[in-house]
Amino acid sequence: MTREEVFTKVANIISNHFDVDADKVNDQLSIKDDLNADSISIMEFVLELEDEFGTEISDEDAENIETVGGAVEYILSHQG
Repeated sequence: MTREEVFTKVANIISNHFDVDADKVNDQLSIKDDLNADSISIMEFVLELEDEFGTEISDEDAENIETVGGAVEYILSHQG
């Protein structure tokens, strides 16, 4: 899967989960700050990423994913 394909899927998950226009999602978007995500929202977002990409994201790794770009890079580096 290409970076662009992963980014598009992540942007769509963010759009649906945080009620943000997918066109406004970019690599620098901070999940906590820009999306005002609390710990429960972040956990749900991580679970959606795991389901969408068939990957396992540890709690420690999830805490280190701060931006959309970070999520995309994490998924790219952990593809099966």
